[in-house]
Amino acid sequence: MRTKIIALLLASAGVAITASACRQQESAEAGEAAVSASGIDLKAMDKNVKPGDDFYAYANGGWMNATEIPADRSSVGGFYIADQVREKHAKELIDGILNSNPAAGSDEARIRDFYNAYLNTDAIDKAGMAPAKADLDAIAAIADKRALSAAIGSTLRADTDPLNATNFSTGNLFGIFVTQGLSTPGEQIPYLMQGGLGMPEREYYLSGSGDMAGLRGKYRTYVETVMKEAGNADPKAAADRIIALETKIAQAHVTRQESEDFSKGAKVWTRAELEKNAPGIDWAALLNAAQLGSAQKFQAYHAGSIPRLSALVASQPLDAWKDWLAFHTLDNQASVLPKAIRDASFAFNGTALGGATQQRPREALALNAVGNQLQDAVGKAYVAKYFPAESKTEIQGMVENIKGAFAKRVQALDWMAPSTKQEALKKVETIVVGVGYPDSWRNYSSLTISPTDAYANLKNAGLSEYRHQIAKIGKPMDRAEWWMPPQLVNAVNLPVQNALNFPAAILVRPFFDPKADAAFNYGAIGGVIGHEISHSFDNNGALFDSTGRLRNWWTPADFSKFQQSGDALAKQYDAYEPFPGLHVNGKLTLGENIADVAGLQAAYEAYRASLGGKEAPVLDGLTGDQRFFIAYAQSWATKMRDEALKSRIATDGHAPGNYRALTVRNIDAWYTAFNVKPGDKLYLAPEQRVKVW
Repeated sequence: MRTKIIALLLASAGVAITASACRQQESAEAGEAAVSASGIDLKAMDKNVKPGDDFYAYANGGWMNATEIPADRSSVGGFYIADQVREKHAKELIDGILNSNPAAGSDEARIRDFYNAYLNTDAIDKAGMAPAKADLDAIAAIADKRALSAAIGSTLRADTDPLNATNFSTGNLFGIFVTQGLSTPGEQIPYLMQGGLGMPEREYYLSGSGDMAGLRGKYRTYVETVMKEAGNADPKAAADRIIALETKIAQAHVTRQESEDFSKGAKVWTRAELEKNAPGIDWAALLNAAQLGSAQKFQAYHAGSIPRLSALVASQPLDAWKDWLAFHTLDNQASVLPKAIRDASFAFNGTALGGATQQRPREALALNAVGNQLQDAVGKAYVAKYFPAESKTEIQGMVENIKGAFAKRVQALDWMAPSTKQEALKKVETIVVGVGYPDSWRNYSSLTISPTDAYANLKNAGLSEYRHQIAKIGKPMDRAEWWMPPQLVNAVNLPVQNALNFPAAILVRPFFDPKADAAFNYGAIGGVIGHEISHSFDNNGALFDSTGRLRNWWTPADFSKFQQSGDALAKQYDAYEPFPGLHVNGKLTLGENIADVAGLQAAYEAYRASLGGKEAPVLDGLTGDQRFFIAYAQSWATKMRDEALKSRIATDGHAPGNYRALTVRNIDAWYTAFNVKPGDKLYLAPEQRVKVW
C-alpha cells in the first residue's frame, strides 16, 4: 500500500506471551483444531452476534474474549499473529548462524556480531556512557552557529518516508528521503522534511487536552533522566531548555493532515533557493556535513516549515541547541545505552505512549534490531529457508487476478470520461509487483560491525543506510527497488514507482494459507493485495500518473465526483467513536479507507471470477461469500490498549482494525451473504454505500 499497515519488525512488542497468545501463534503456524479446512478460525467467532449489527464481533468476538494483551505489548491482532511466526523463524535462523562459525567478512558474521553485541546488556551497562563520549564531546565543543549547522547536518539520516510509509517523524532537525521527485520524472532527488521532535508529532506539544498534557510531563521526566545520565551539571534546567525548544519546533511544523497531502510537498528548490528561502542556517556547513554538498535540487516537502526551523537555529540560544543535540543523540541510541536510559526510554515510549507495562526480552529486541539494521542480509537467508516458491507463484497469480478485476471496475464506471479512464487503466496495467523478496540484494561489505560495541554498530548501520540512499541522487529511478525487507509483516504501495511490495513474512496465516480454499485467501491476503493496488487510486495516489509523476490526469468533473465519494467515506468514518467524544478522523484516514473499500471490492470480484461461474461449496456451514467476508474481518482482529488507541487516532493515517473490518458495509454482496436488512445497526441504504472505484 501507499502507507504502512503496521511496522511490526520495529515494534517494541512481545515479552511475556500469554497462553492465549501462544494459542494464536500455534494456530497461525499449523492451522490445528480451531482452524478448519475452510481457513476460518471458527473459535474466533461469536455466532450469537447478528452480523448486521456488529460484524466485527460476529467474526472476532470469541477471539476478543479469549485474548489478553501481553504485558509488553500495546496491541495484538492479525499482524501480531503473523509476526509470531516471523519471530520464531528469525530465532531459528539466527541460532543457526550463531552455531555455524561464519567466515570473517561474510554477512552471516555481521549478523552474528551485531546480534551478540546488542544482546550483551552486561557489556553495555559496564561500558556506561563511554561509547557516547566522543559524540557528546563534539557537541559540547560547538562554539558558533556555523559549527551548530554542521553538527545538525552530521546527524541527518534517511529516516523519513512520506510517500511509501507515511513516516513524517524524525528526532533530527530534518528528515531525508531519496527517490524520484514529485515533479522530476526519472530523476531522484533528496526530499527535505521537518523534524526535531522527541514526541510523535506537533499536537503532543500544542494540544490542550488533559491526555496530551499528561504525556508532556512524562516526556519531560524522560528527557531529564537522559540528561542526568549524560552527566549534565543541571539536568532539570537542560530538560527545561529542550522542552521549550521542541515546543517552538512543534509550532514551526505543518500539521499531520498537511503532511499527508502530496500536492503540498511538490515544491522543488534549487540549492540557491534553499539558502534564499530558509535563512538562519549555514546551509553550506549543514549540507557538506550531511554529504549533500553537491546536491543541486531538493524536494522541499515541508516548504512551509523549513524556513521556520532554519530561523530557530539563528534565534534560539546555542546552549539550548547543544542540549537538544545531546538528548537526541542519546535518544536515538537509547536501546544500546545503559539500563537507566533503556528503562527511561521504555517508560515513556513503551508505557506512556503505548500502554505496555513490561519490556520485551532482550533476545526478541536483538532479533528485531539485527533484522532491521541488516535488512537484506537477514532477508536473503530468511526467504531461502522459509518462503516456498509455490507460495510466491500463487500470490503472483492472485495479484494478476485482482489487478484484472480492478481494471474491469474502472472500465465499467459510467461517470468517468474516456480520457480519465484511459489514464487509470494504463496505470493499473503497468504496476510493478514484487512478491516475497527483491530481485537483487544489498551489499554490506563496506559496513563495519563490531562483536562488542553495540553503540558503534547501531550508528554505523544507520550511516550505511544513509549513504546507500543518498548515492541514488541524480540517478534514474529503479522501479523494482524494494522499501521493505522480506522479514516484515507488512505491504506497501510505492506511488512514484507505480509498484507494490508484498514481503514474505505477511504471506502466512491469518493472511494466507496455501491449504485453505479460495474464499479465505481472497478475503484475507486478497483484501491486502486489493488494498495496495487501490492505494494507487486513493485521494493521494490518484494524483500520480503511470510514470509516478505527480500530474493531474483527471477531467474537472471526474475529479469532483471522486472527491464527493471521498467526502462521503470520510463522513462515514467520522461517525465512529472509540471513546466518548473522541472520533476517528475520517479525513486523516481517508487514503487508507478508500484503499480498503476499493481493494475489498476488487478482491471479491476476483474471487468470484476464480470460481469459473460455479458456486463455492458450503464449508463449516458457511457459504463461499460468507467465508470471504469473515476472513477479511478476522485479518483485522485487533485488541489495543487505550493509550495506544488514543495515540493512533491522533497521529495514524489508519483507522483502528475493528473499524477497518466494517468496510464490508459498502459492499453490496455482504448484505446478500448475511441477509443484512434495514433496521440492522450496520445497514446502509444502497445510495449511502460508498463505491469510489
